[in-house]
Amino acid sequence: MAARVRALLVLHRAYLGLTAVQRTSVCFSRHLCNVSATTSSDPKPITKPENVSLLEKLNLMGVDVKMARRRHPGVLRKIFTNEEGVAMFLEGKGASCKVVASVISRYPRAITRSINYLEERWTLWRRIFASDAEIVSILNRSPESFFRSSDNDNLKKNIDFLSSLGLHSKILHKLLSTAPRTFSNTLELNKQMVECLEDVCADLGGDNPAQFAQTVISRNIYILIRSTTRMKDHELLALLQGPGVKILGFSNECLKNNFRGFQEKMLLLGAKKSDVMKVIRNFPMVLYFGQDTLSSKLDCLVKSGINVKQIVEKARVLDYSAHNIMKKIEELNKVGYDFQKNSISILELSQKRFDAKIKRLSRLCL
Repeated sequence: MAARVRALLVLHRAYLGLTAVQRTSVCFSRHLCNVSATTSSDPKPITKPENVSLLEKLNLMGVDVKMARRRHPGVLRKIFTNEEGVAMFLEGKGASCKVVASVISRYPRAITRSINYLEERWTLWRRIFASDAEIVSILNRSPESFFRSSDNDNLKKNIDFLSSLGLHSKILHKLLSTAPRTFSNTLELNKQMVECLEDVCADLGGDNPAQFAQTVISRNIYILIRSTTRMKDHELLALLQGPGVKILGFSNECLKNNFRGFQEKMLLLGAKKSDVMKVIRNFPMVLYFGQDTLSSKLDCLVKSGINVKQIVEKARVLDYSAHNIMKKIEELNKVGYDFQKNSISILELSQKRFDAKIKRLSRLCL
């Protein structure tokens, strides 16, 4: 012990004998050594290893592990997953082992979902789809559409809301299978989007904002995942107020040509530009008809004694084919129906209601 103390004193005296510069050099060198030691001893971030047991199970199931690793690498490191439960559930709904393996390969996060989640979500989807087979088919085509969101309560609220808009079941089917992000939106956001569409219609003088919103959503299923600002300020208003013919995401030449062709045809028949705008506001679907198709419908109506003012007021009649319109007009001519004295709304009736109306008119003619 005494020898150790003496050695320390010698070192201390040697240090005191150094010049100020030398002392600084010693301190600086010691500092560098400390920094180097600290740096070299800093722990490197440790990557959590993959779950070997999980990899073995996935391989046995026929899952493309390389693809799964590229898609969601973190899933393969999880300790607790539900691959067996997910597989049993999907197979119970009619999915083959091959389909299950493909679904997990392309969307590995599927194996993190609980059975309760799967059962609840499946029940909600069955409100829109007629069979389990339809859902399995969509899962096989796009697993993300089913598994992407974990909020089943939000899905339920959106289904209730969109159903309340009067959208046809086929449209809801298309929305959920092709634009599933619509149902991942918050309910408040979807309500905002619908209100935006209704406001656009009201601002432009339309008399049925709810119907307008329903029609636009039906014809453009991606509309609810667009920006409200872009939709309201730059697209539909450009169509109805300016020369840049655009409509809610469809700014292609086809629509521009349809608009020009429809306007030219209506003006030739004696309509005003304001009449053209009125038709588009109340029946925007008219822009989706080809020029020749629309022209033949208009010619069919005019040749039957229907004037352009009647067409403007009941533009929805243009939703029917020229063949359907002509057939109905022939039936009405047989019972002496006069379009100059009566409304053309009878042409908008479904075939069943139209046939019933013809029977009543026939009895009156006897």
